[in-house]
Amino acid sequence: MTETDHIAPFRDPARAAALLARIARLADQLGATPEAPLPIMEICGGHTHAIFRYGLDRLVHPGIEFVHGPGCPVCVLPMARVDECVALAEQPNVTMTSFGDAMRVPGHRGSLIEARARGADIRIVYSPLDALALARRMPDREIIFFGLGFETTTPATALALLQAEREGLTNFSLFCNHITVPPPLRALLEDPACRLHGFIGPGHVSMVIGLAPYRFIAEEFRRPIAIAGFEPIDLLHALCMVLTQRAEGRAEVENQYGRVVPPHGNTRALEAIETVFEPRERFEWRGLGEIDHSGLRIRPRFTRFDAEARYGIGYGASAPRNVPEIPGARCGDVVKGALKPPSCPLFGTVCTPRTPVGALMVSSEGACAAYHQYAGSRPEAPSPARAA
Repeated sequence: MTETDHIAPFRDPARAAALLARIARLADQLGATPEAPLPIMEICGGHTHAIFRYGLDRLVHPGIEFVHGPGCPVCVLPMARVDECVALAEQPNVTMTSFGDAMRVPGHRGSLIEARARGADIRIVYSPLDALALARRMPDREIIFFGLGFETTTPATALALLQAEREGLTNFSLFCNHITVPPPLRALLEDPACRLHGFIGPGHVSMVIGLAPYRFIAEEFRRPIAIAGFEPIDLLHALCMVLTQRAEGRAEVENQYGRVVPPHGNTRALEAIETVFEPRERFEWRGLGEIDHSGLRIRPRFTRFDAEARYGIGYGASAPRNVPEIPGARCGDVVKGALKPPSCPLFGTVCTPRTPVGALMVSSEGACAAYHQYAGSRPEAPSPARAA
C-alpha cells in the first residue's frame, strides 16, 4: 500500500460531505447561528493549519466557530525566554543549538538569527542528539540545547540528557523551555469570560500522555473533548463527536485518533520525562501570564546539565524577568482565542512571515502564519467567543 492509498480515505470528498451534513444537522439542533456561534477550540497549531489548508472553516455550518488555542510551543514562548536564550548564546565559548522554527522568534534583544548575524555561534539542529554529537566533536566549547516544546518533544530531550550522563559529557547543557498542555487549558476554563463549548484535542501530544490528563475538562468543567488526527476527515469527525456530545448532554474524553493515540499514552516516553524532569512551580506563557505547574525543569540529579543553573539566568536569577510585549502586537489575545489574527493592527502589514513581529507569524504552527498563508490578509471581525 502506497502513502497515497493510506491517506486517501482521510481526504475522501464523499466522507467529508457526509460529515459536513451531520455537523450541520447537529449545529441546527444546538441552535448555532452566525450571530450566536458555538465556539470550539482546536488546541493544536497543526490543527489550525489543517483547518485553513483544507478550508474547513468555510465548509462547516456557519454557526460553528473554530477558536485557535495555545497549542504552539513557539507561539507561547514569552519574550523574556527569548532574551535569555540570546544572552546565553552570546556567552563566551558557547555554541547554542536550536530547532529551526525558534530561530526567528523576536525578543527585545532580537532573535537568535539576529544574534548569529552579530557573531554568536548558533546552529540549527533537528534533534537534541545532534547537539550531543556537537558536544562530542567540540570538547573545548560549551554546547547548549534550546529545549522547546510540549510533551511531544520532551521525551527526546530527556533521553539526550540521560545519554549525556552515561557518557560523562561535561560540556553539554539544556536551556529547558518544555511545557505541558493541560495546565493552560485549565487556566482558560477557569476564566469567567470563557465561552468555549468544547475542544478538539491534540493528536501528537496525546500520543505521549494518553487520555487521562484531559478528564478534568469533562468532569470538572463539563466540556466535551475529542482527540483528533490531522487530516480533514479526522478533524470533521472529531468536531462531529464534540457536537454529538453537546447534543446528547454528555461531556467525555473521546479518541478519534485511535489509530495513533493509545488510551494510556507511551509508557516509555512518560518514564523518560519523569526521570529527568519535574514541574516548575510556575512558568510564563505569552498571553496567558504565569501558569502554575505548566513548565518543566531539570531534576536536581541533572543540575550539571541545567544551563539556567550553570549561567545564573532565567527563573531564580536576580534580574527582573517581566518583559513587555511589542507595542501594537496582539499576540496574547490571539493565543487566548480572544482575537482572530486579521484583527491585529499589525497583521499582514508590519507583521508578515518575512518580517515577523510576533511568534505566531514565525512558527509553522502559528495561527497568524496560517491565516496569512491560506486566508490572506482579509479583514475579519473579532471573535464573539472570547476564550479568555
